[in-house]
Amino acid sequence: MSLRFSAAALIAAALALLAGPALARCSKNLVERWGGGVQVASLDGVPFAQRGEGSPNRVVITFVGHSSYQIDTPQGVRAITDYNGVNGFGRHPDIVTMNNAHGTHFTDEPEEGITHVLKGWPSEPGQSEAKHDVTLKDMRVWNVPTNARDWGTGAARINGNSIFIYSVGDLCIAHLGHLHHRLTKEHLEELGRIDVLMVPIDGSFTMGVPYMADVIKSIDPKIVLPMHYWGRYQLDRFMGLMAPLEPDFVWPDRRSIEVIKEELPEKLTVIAVAGEGGG
Repeated sequence: MSLRFSAAALIAAALALLAGPALARCSKNLVERWGGGVQVASLDGVPFAQRGEGSPNRVVITFVGHSSYQIDTPQGVRAITDYNGVNGFGRHPDIVTMNNAHGTHFTDEPEEGITHVLKGWPSEPGQSEAKHDVTLKDMRVWNVPTNARDWGTGAARINGNSIFIYSVGDLCIAHLGHLHHRLTKEHLEELGRIDVLMVPIDGSFTMGVPYMADVIKSIDPKIVLPMHYWGRYQLDRFMGLMAPLEPDFVWPDRRSIEVIKEELPEKLTVIAVAGEGGG
Protein backbone atom coordinates (compact mmCIF):
# COMPACT_ATOMS: atom_id res chain seq x y z
CA MET A 1 0.00 0.00 0.00
CA SER A 2 1.42 3.39 -0.92
CA LEU A 3 1.32 6.57 1.13
CA ARG A 4 -1.07 9.26 -0.08
CA PHE A 5 -0.35 12.94 0.42
CA SER A 6 -2.73 15.83 -0.21
CA ALA A 7 -1.48 18.84 -2.16
CA ALA A 8 -1.76 20.95 0.99
CA ALA A 9 0.36 18.49 2.94
CA LEU A 10 3.06 18.48 0.28
CA ILE A 11 3.14 22.27 0.28
CA ALA A 12 3.35 22.30 4.07
CA ALA A 13 6.25 19.85 3.97
CA ALA A 14 8.10 21.95 1.42
CA LEU A 15 7.62 25.09 3.50
CA ALA A 16 8.86 23.28 6.59
CA LEU A 17 12.05 22.32 4.78
CA LEU A 18 12.58 25.90 3.59
CA ALA A 19 11.94 27.33 7.03
CA GLY A 20 15.25 26.03 8.41
CA PRO A 21 16.46 25.55 11.98
CA ALA A 22 14.78 28.68 13.37
CA LEU A 23 11.41 26.94 13.11
CA ALA A 24 12.51 23.55 14.40
CA ARG A 25 9.40 21.74 15.58
CA CYS A 26 7.48 18.64 14.68
CA SER A 27 4.99 19.36 11.94
CA LYS A 28 1.34 18.47 11.98
CA ASN A 29 0.56 15.06 10.53
CA LEU A 30 1.59 14.79 6.89
CA VAL A 31 0.80 11.12 6.44
CA GLU A 32 -2.81 10.03 6.18
CA ARG A 33 -3.60 7.20 8.58
CA TRP A 34 -4.34 3.92 6.97
CA GLY A 35 -7.65 2.27 7.78
CA GLY A 36 -8.07 -0.77 9.93
CA GLY A 37 -6.92 -1.64 13.42
CA VAL A 38 -3.30 -1.27 14.43
CA GLN A 39 -1.90 -4.02 16.62
CA VAL A 40 1.01 -2.33 18.35
CA ALA A 41 0.86 -5.02 20.99
CA SER A 42 2.04 -7.80 18.68
CA LEU A 43 5.34 -8.50 20.35
CA ASP A 44 5.30 -12.25 19.90
CA GLY A 45 8.35 -12.43 17.68
CA VAL A 46 6.62 -11.09 14.58
CA PRO A 47 7.74 -7.57 13.60
CA PHE A 48 5.28 -4.81 14.47
CA ALA A 49 4.64 -3.69 10.96
CA GLN A 50 4.01 -5.66 7.87
CA ARG A 51 2.38 -2.81 5.96
CA GLY A 52 4.95 -0.24 7.07
CA GLU A 53 7.97 -2.27 6.03
CA GLY A 54 10.31 -0.02 4.09
CA SER A 55 8.76 3.18 5.43
CA PRO A 56 11.27 5.95 6.23
CA ASN A 57 9.07 6.95 9.17
CA ARG A 58 10.12 4.18 11.54
CA VAL A 59 12.57 3.44 14.35
CA VAL A 60 13.58 0.65 16.68
CA ILE A 61 13.51 1.85 20.28
CA THR A 62 15.37 -0.11 22.97
CA PHE A 63 15.33 0.61 26.70
CA VAL A 64 18.92 0.52 27.94
CA GLY A 65 18.50 1.66 31.54
CA HIS A 66 17.32 4.42 33.89
CA SER A 67 15.99 7.06 31.46
CA SER A 68 18.10 6.04 28.48
CA TYR A 69 16.60 4.74 25.27
CA GLN A 70 18.49 3.73 22.16
CA ILE A 71 16.87 4.86 18.90
CA ASP A 72 17.94 3.22 15.63
CA THR A 73 16.84 4.56 12.24
CA PRO A 74 16.44 2.93 8.80
CA GLN A 75 19.65 4.61 7.60
CA GLY A 76 21.65 3.26 10.52
CA VAL A 77 21.79 6.31 12.78
CA ARG A 78 21.87 5.44 16.47
CA ALA A 79 20.97 7.92 19.21
CA ILE A 80 20.95 7.39 22.97
CA THR A 81 18.78 9.59 25.16
CA ASP A 82 19.89 10.89 28.56
CA TYR A 83 23.30 9.40 27.88
CA ASN A 84 25.45 8.79 30.97
CA GLY A 85 28.30 6.81 29.43
CA VAL A 86 27.06 3.57 30.98
CA ASN A 87 23.68 2.72 29.50
CA GLY A 88 23.84 1.34 25.98
CA PHE A 89 25.20 -1.68 24.19
CA GLY A 90 26.76 -2.73 20.90
CA ARG A 91 28.42 -0.19 18.65
CA HIS A 92 28.80 3.36 19.88
CA PRO A 93 26.00 5.85 19.20
CA ASP A 94 26.18 8.59 16.58
CA ILE A 95 24.18 11.14 18.60
CA VAL A 96 23.82 11.39 22.37
CA THR A 97 21.65 13.77 24.32
CA MET A 98 21.93 14.67 28.00
CA ASN A 99 18.81 16.36 29.30
CA ASN A 100 19.97 17.46 32.73
CA ALA A 101 23.25 17.85 34.63
CA HIS A 102 22.11 15.31 37.22
CA GLY A 103 24.57 12.62 38.31
CA THR A 104 23.08 9.64 36.48
CA HIS A 105 21.90 11.57 33.42
CA PHE A 106 25.10 12.85 31.83
CA THR A 107 28.83 12.32 31.53
CA ASP A 108 31.76 14.61 30.87
CA GLU A 109 33.63 11.68 29.29
CA PRO A 110 31.54 10.37 26.36
CA GLU A 111 33.05 7.52 24.39
CA GLU A 112 35.07 8.33 21.30
CA GLY A 113 33.52 8.43 17.85
CA ILE A 114 30.22 10.12 18.69
CA THR A 115 29.32 12.67 16.02
CA HIS A 116 27.07 14.89 18.16
CA VAL A 117 27.17 15.24 21.96
CA LEU A 118 24.27 17.48 22.97
CA LYS A 119 23.92 18.87 26.50
CA GLY A 120 20.54 20.20 27.50
CA TRP A 121 21.64 22.92 29.93
CA PRO A 122 23.88 26.02 29.68
CA SER A 123 27.36 24.53 29.74
CA GLU A 124 29.45 27.20 28.04
CA PRO A 125 30.59 30.56 29.48
CA GLY A 126 27.97 33.25 28.88
CA GLN A 127 25.33 30.76 27.79
CA SER A 128 21.80 31.33 29.14
CA GLU A 129 20.27 28.26 27.51
CA ALA A 130 21.30 25.32 25.37
CA LYS A 131 19.94 25.29 21.83
CA HIS A 132 20.66 22.50 19.39
CA ASP A 133 19.46 21.54 15.93
CA VAL A 134 21.49 18.83 14.18
CA THR A 135 20.77 16.44 11.33
CA LEU A 136 22.60 13.20 10.57
CA LYS A 137 21.28 11.20 7.61
CA ASP A 138 17.61 10.49 8.41
CA MET A 139 17.57 11.77 12.01
CA ARG A 140 17.12 15.37 13.12
CA VAL A 141 17.52 16.29 16.80
CA TRP A 142 16.73 19.55 18.56
CA ASN A 143 15.71 20.68 22.04
CA VAL A 144 13.21 22.78 23.95
CA PRO A 145 14.72 24.17 27.20
CA THR A 146 12.73 23.98 30.44
CA ASN A 147 13.56 24.93 34.00
CA ALA A 148 14.81 22.45 36.59
CA ARG A 149 14.83 22.27 40.38
CA ASP A 150 18.13 22.20 42.22
CA TRP A 151 18.28 18.96 44.18
CA GLY A 152 20.10 20.46 47.16
CA THR A 153 18.30 23.77 47.67
CA GLY A 154 15.10 23.42 45.67
CA ALA A 155 15.93 26.64 43.82
CA ALA A 156 15.01 26.92 40.16
CA ARG A 157 17.75 26.38 37.60
CA ILE A 158 16.55 28.42 34.65
CA ASN A 159 16.80 26.38 31.42
CA GLY A 160 18.50 23.63 33.41
CA ASN A 161 16.73 20.82 31.54
CA SER A 162 15.84 20.15 27.91
CA ILE A 163 13.17 18.19 26.18
CA PHE A 164 14.94 16.60 23.21
CA ILE A 165 13.03 15.82 20.03
CA TYR A 166 14.10 13.20 17.49
CA SER A 167 12.45 13.21 14.08
CA VAL A 168 12.91 10.38 11.61
CA GLY A 169 10.96 11.04 8.44
CA ASP A 170 7.53 12.11 9.67
CA LEU A 171 7.83 10.30 13.01
CA CYS A 172 8.46 12.55 16.02
CA ILE A 173 9.76 11.31 19.39
CA ALA A 174 10.24 13.49 22.48
CA HIS A 175 12.13 12.74 25.70
CA LEU A 176 11.02 14.89 28.66
CA GLY A 177 14.24 14.44 30.60
CA HIS A 178 14.13 15.61 34.22
CA LEU A 179 10.98 17.69 33.77
CA HIS A 180 9.96 19.57 36.92
CA HIS A 181 6.97 21.67 35.83
CA ARG A 182 3.97 21.85 33.54
CA LEU A 183 4.59 23.07 30.01
CA THR A 184 3.55 26.49 28.80
CA LYS A 185 1.74 27.24 25.56
CA GLU A 186 5.10 28.38 24.16
CA HIS A 187 6.73 25.04 25.05
CA LEU A 188 3.91 23.15 23.35
CA GLU A 189 4.18 25.32 20.25
CA GLU A 190 7.91 24.59 20.05
CA LEU A 191 7.31 20.87 20.40
CA GLY A 192 4.62 20.67 17.74
CA ARG A 193 3.02 17.28 17.12
CA ILE A 194 4.65 14.45 19.08
CA ASP A 195 3.95 10.81 18.26
CA VAL A 196 6.02 9.04 20.94
CA LEU A 197 6.68 10.52 24.38
CA MET A 198 9.30 9.24 26.85
CA VAL A 199 8.07 10.14 30.34
CA PRO A 200 9.72 9.99 33.81
CA ILE A 201 7.25 8.53 36.29
CA ASP A 202 9.21 8.39 39.57
CA GLY A 203 6.99 11.12 41.05
CA SER A 204 9.69 12.57 43.32
CA PHE A 205 13.00 13.38 41.62
CA THR A 206 11.12 14.87 38.67
CA MET A 207 7.49 15.98 39.16
CA GLY A 208 4.41 14.47 40.76
CA VAL A 209 2.73 11.83 38.63
CA PRO A 210 -0.69 13.61 38.59
CA TYR A 211 1.05 16.64 37.08
CA MET A 212 2.93 14.43 34.64
CA ALA A 213 -0.41 13.01 33.50
CA ASP A 214 -1.47 16.59 32.77
CA VAL A 215 1.69 17.09 30.71
CA ILE A 216 0.93 13.95 28.70
CA LYS A 217 -2.60 15.17 28.08
CA SER A 218 -1.33 18.56 26.89
CA ILE A 219 1.17 17.00 24.45
CA ASP A 220 -1.33 14.36 23.26
CA PRO A 221 1.06 11.67 21.93
CA LYS A 222 -0.07 8.34 20.51
CA ILE A 223 2.49 6.28 22.45
CA VAL A 224 3.91 6.84 25.94
CA LEU A 225 7.07 5.08 27.10
CA PRO A 226 7.47 5.28 30.91
CA MET A 227 11.00 5.57 32.30
CA HIS A 228 12.92 6.67 35.40
CA TYR A 229 11.16 4.36 37.83
CA TRP A 230 12.12 1.48 40.07
CA GLY A 231 9.69 -1.37 40.42
CA ARG A 232 6.18 -2.42 39.46
CA TYR A 233 4.59 -0.32 42.21
CA GLN A 234 5.56 2.97 40.57
CA LEU A 235 4.38 1.72 37.18
CA ASP A 236 1.03 0.61 38.61
CA ARG A 237 0.60 3.95 40.35
CA PHE A 238 1.30 5.78 37.11
CA MET A 239 -1.24 3.67 35.25
CA GLY A 240 -3.83 4.34 37.94
CA LEU A 241 -3.37 8.10 37.61
CA MET A 242 -3.48 7.80 33.83
CA ALA A 243 -6.83 6.02 33.97
CA PRO A 244 -8.93 9.15 33.21
CA LEU A 245 -7.20 9.30 29.79
CA GLU A 246 -8.36 5.69 29.13
CA PRO A 247 -5.10 4.47 27.58
CA ASP A 248 -4.39 0.99 26.31
CA PHE A 249 -1.57 -0.69 28.19
CA VAL A 250 1.02 -2.99 26.62
CA TRP A 251 3.53 -5.07 28.58
CA PRO A 252 6.02 -6.32 25.94
CA ASP A 253 8.16 -9.39 26.43
CA ARG A 254 11.36 -7.65 25.41
CA ARG A 255 13.01 -4.25 25.67
CA SER A 256 12.94 -3.36 21.96
CA ILE A 257 9.97 -2.27 19.89
CA GLU A 258 9.60 -1.05 16.34
CA VAL A 259 7.46 2.06 15.93
CA ILE A 260 6.17 3.04 12.51
CA LYS A 261 4.36 6.27 11.77
CA GLU A 262 1.85 4.67 9.44
CA GLU A 263 0.88 2.15 12.11
CA LEU A 264 0.54 4.35 15.17
CA PRO A 265 -2.40 3.41 17.36
CA GLU A 266 -5.54 5.52 17.13
CA LYS A 267 -5.83 5.48 20.92
CA LEU A 268 -3.26 6.58 23.51
CA THR A 269 -1.10 3.52 24.26
CA VAL A 270 1.34 3.09 27.14
CA ILE A 271 4.10 0.58 26.40
CA ALA A 272 6.15 -0.59 29.41
CA VAL A 273 9.22 -1.36 27.33
CA ALA A 274 11.32 -0.59 30.45
CA GLY A 275 9.73 -3.58 32.20
CA GLU A 276 10.14 -3.27 35.97
CA GLY A 277 12.32 -0.20 35.45
CA GLY A 278 15.66 0.37 37.08
CA GLY A 279 19.06 0.24 35.48
